[in-house]
Amino acid sequence: MPSTLPEGDPVPRDGSLPAAALAEVPDATLSIYLHVPFCRSRCGYCDFNTYTAEELGGGGSRRDWAAAAIAELALADRVLGSDRPAVGTVFVGGGTPTLLPAADLARVLAEIEGRFGLAADAEVTTESNPDSVDATDLEALRAAGFNRISFGMQSADAGVLRILDREHTAGRAQAAVAEARAAGFDSISLDLIYGTPGESLDSWRSSLDAALAAAPDHVSAYALIVEEGTRLAARMRRGELPEPEDDDLADKYLLADEVLGRAGFGWYEVSNWARTRADRCRHNLAYWRGGTWWGIGPGAHSHVGGVRFWNVKHPTAWSGRLAAGESPGYAREVLDAPTRRIERILLELRLADGLPLEVLTKSERGRLAGPVAGGLLEVRADRAVLTLRGRLLADGVVRDLLD
Repeated sequence: MPSTLPEGDPVPRDGSLPAAALAEVPDATLSIYLHVPFCRSRCGYCDFNTYTAEELGGGGSRRDWAAAAIAELALADRVLGSDRPAVGTVFVGGGTPTLLPAADLARVLAEIEGRFGLAADAEVTTESNPDSVDATDLEALRAAGFNRISFGMQSADAGVLRILDREHTAGRAQAAVAEARAAGFDSISLDLIYGTPGESLDSWRSSLDAALAAAPDHVSAYALIVEEGTRLAARMRRGELPEPEDDDLADKYLLADEVLGRAGFGWYEVSNWARTRADRCRHNLAYWRGGTWWGIGPGAHSHVGGVRFWNVKHPTAWSGRLAAGESPGYAREVLDAPTRRIERILLELRLADGLPLEVLTKSERGRLAGPVAGGLLEVRADRAVLTLRGRLLADGVVRDLLD
């Protein structure tokens, strides 16, 4: 089942935010995330806030999602006020957003455009499992204004897909990319996972080659994380499957960077590669650069001017609060300036564009010499940038730098 939400301060029933937070809105980028919590089945490694029909037990119907999302958009509209930029990025994640009818996603996107306006070059993404869409769905989504799609490929190895409890066949992701391209999508991304028990280095290489053969514009590659409470964790605890090994994960990361780099993809965040700068996921960059985003949906997280807040988890509770005219917010925290600075270091140092040295204190800048000498960091034009080896040890680099 999904992990528990963090605790925090209460969210006002009307969802209002401190004046200091709202004062930052006009000068920040504005993004909207939409969480669709529905899945046909639960993958063994997943602890996201998602639900199958059986887990919902008759509550939180898919039919209710679009109306509730529109109600939360109205709340965001009231809270943020009129002095704000147009929405620069929209990202529909899950779950499996494309289990919903394309008309529902189109309806919500139209509401965003009508209430907030979309920037002329807005990036509008939906995630999708390859087996949850067909050519007709993709054409409808493109006609509605979606211009980017991210498919959860995970692997091209049928055995790996079985261990991960993925339902699609090994070749379906590549076919879905071709269908999305034919439908007119400007940017297509594939998500991969490495480190699944039983996956050899050759198997991982084959998955990378298969992903590249589909000619995507963007590839994300994530190490398998075994989360407590998942079926995968239970199988490992019983000794049915071995746990991932750090050296194996490092070897597979290095192989991904080599194969993707040779194919013309450049890394721009530790786990993300794009064919060109224009193909980078601008929505995720807004997260990593501390922009303003409002998360719509059960369990969705938001950030506005140093205030982070998150919604109740269950779809029934989320939609019920909105129907009662209340914020679905579960809790929030107001970040002070030192915390925001530390978070900026944690996130921006993961980017290929690097961290401006001016963000570091004098003593932190004095500690740069160590990771530079150790081959973990480079200093380029007043920015600290991780090397390839540094990317493997990014958390440790940050920990050693901070006061």
